[in-house]
Parts: sequence; C-alpha cells; structure tokens
Amino acid sequence: MDFINHFIDLFLKSAPWLLLGLFIAGQIKQLIPDSWVKKQLGQGNRIFRAALIGAPLPLCSCGVIPTAMAVRRAGASKASTASFLVATPETGVDSLSVTYSLMGPVMAIARPISAIISAVITGNLVKAFVEETPPTTPETHSSCCGSKSKVELTVMEKFVSGLKYGFGQLLGDFLNWLMVGLIVAALIQAFVSGDWLAQYGSGPLGMMLMVMIAIPMYVCATASTPIAAGLMLGGVSPGAALVFMLAGPATNIATMAVVRQELGNRALAAYLAGVVGSALIMGLALDALASHYGWQLVVSTGAQEHTGMLTVLSGIALALLIIYQYGKKLPDRFKPNRVAS
Repeated sequence: MDFINHFIDLFLKSAPWLLLGLFIAGQIKQLIPDSWVKKQLGQGNRIFRAALIGAPLPLCSCGVIPTAMAVRRAGASKASTASFLVATPETGVDSLSVTYSLMGPVMAIARPISAIISAVITGNLVKAFVEETPPTTPETHSSCCGSKSKVELTVMEKFVSGLKYGFGQLLGDFLNWLMVGLIVAALIQAFVSGDWLAQYGSGPLGMMLMVMIAIPMYVCATASTPIAAGLMLGGVSPGAALVFMLAGPATNIATMAVVRQELGNRALAAYLAGVVGSALIMGLALDALASHYGWQLVVSTGAQEHTGMLTVLSGIALALLIIYQYGKKLPDRFKPNRVAS
C-alpha cells in the first residue's frame, strides 16, 4: 500500500511539470529544426557551441543519434560531435521541468550547468587524444525515435505539429522508462532502508556506486529524474544523485556504439572518461557547495500539498496520454473491432 501511495504521489507531482516540459519541447522542436543544428555545428571545432545547442534540445537518448551523425557528416569535428552527444541526452526542457518539480530549484539549475560542463570536458578530451579524420560517407540511417520528411508549414501547422511531437512522439519515446523510473522511485521510498543509502550513498564511494548503476541502465534524462529523487529521499547525497542523472543518459549502449563507429575506439575511451570523470567532479562540487553555503536540496515527498484542481487535471491528462500511447502499441487482435459498413 505504501508503494501505491508513493507512486501516485510521484505521478501527480510530476504531471503538471512534465506536461509543461513536453509542450515547450514540442515547440522548440519546430523552432530549432535539425537543419539549423547542422548549419551551426557542421564546421570544425565548436565544442562549447555544440554543448549549448544540445542542452535544451528535446531529443531522447536514441533520438540524438541521427542528428549527431548528420552533424558529423556535415563537417563537424569529432570533439564537437562528442560534446553534442553528451549535452543533448543529459538534460532538456522536458527533464528540467520534472527536475524542478521533484528536486527543487537548486538541482534544476545544477543539472543543465553540469551537463554543459560535462559536454565541454568530454569534447576537449576527444580533441586532445583523438586524431581528427574526415567524416565517413553519408548513409541513410533510421532513428529509433522515428523521423518524418520535412515540408513547409504555416505558423498554426507548426504549433499543432509541435503539440503532436511533444505529447505524441517524444512522450512515446521515453514513456516506458518514465514508468520504470516512477516505479523504481516508489519502490525505493517504500522498501529500501534509508540507513543503508545514507551510509553508502554519499562521498566518492557513493558516487562510484551511482556510476556503476547508471552505465548499464538504458535510461533517458526524464526517466532518470524520479529514480534520482527516490535515491535522495532514501539518503543518497545530492551530488551522488546528480552523478546518476549525468552518467545514465549519456552512456547507453546505442550511443557508445555510434561513438565507436563514427569517431573510433580512442574517441569512445575519451568519451567514457569524460562523461564519468566530469559527472564525479560535478557531484563532488555540488555536495561541497551545498555544505558550504547551506543549500537545502529538499526532495518533494508527494503531492499532498498540491492536490488542487490543476494537479488533478494534469494527472488525469497525463494518464489518458499514457493509456493512448500504450493503446497504439497493442496488437490488432486486442483492439476493438470496427463495425463494417
């Protein structure tokens, strides 16, 4: 029963901010098309610019892959491509809204700043230790997040298209892992001993533990947030939670395979060293700053204080969107039969 209560609380607390993030993400997708990203990054070493452009983009961990490949084959350096591959999945407007709702303003600010720094460090490591070579010949690759041909749209059509992308494709891309994240967070709150997490979930040892947990997990930025919030509620330090949110989304198998294919083995080694090393540095820095300045990184314990109409309606709307997404994936034999005319 505690698990169900915690799950409902987390779901309701996340719903308004997740819906807002999906709306903004959909509109950003229309305002910042892939062609613009290619134009900005498709020339030489632009490591910092790649990090700045990648950070707010609403691309899931697998959706960033075709964009990064296009950027690389448009002429971007290996370092710029690596920077883009780190910054984009580690944060985004959709994940930041959920971070703010569950973990407060300090973490919502620390996360994107840390993601950009992590991307810049990783890009510079690739630049320092990997020989630059011309990009491979362009080939046609499909995204695991889907793609559509581009056509000229009116302002209203772009707005509607943004809504469809945010509440349709983007939500569908990370929905499974979002549900896993909420379930894991609720399980941690209900069953994991706070004493154990408090003992082993802070300092360098706790952060290395977070790295070991995060790397094998295929988790996107939005889905990693409730897990990190649950870990903090259980006793893990804010820095260790930040390490998890940085290392997990940037080190999934698909991304590492593309880094190896497009940039080479040495680039993959530099990429992993940059992501893990910078995540540990950012985690230690956050804990040190929080201790020095007395920052209160309080994690929301539920939706009891915010059970107003907006929260309830947002929860219902999100639940309906989730049901619709899963309904689309049902085999035809389980769908209601249409009456033949």
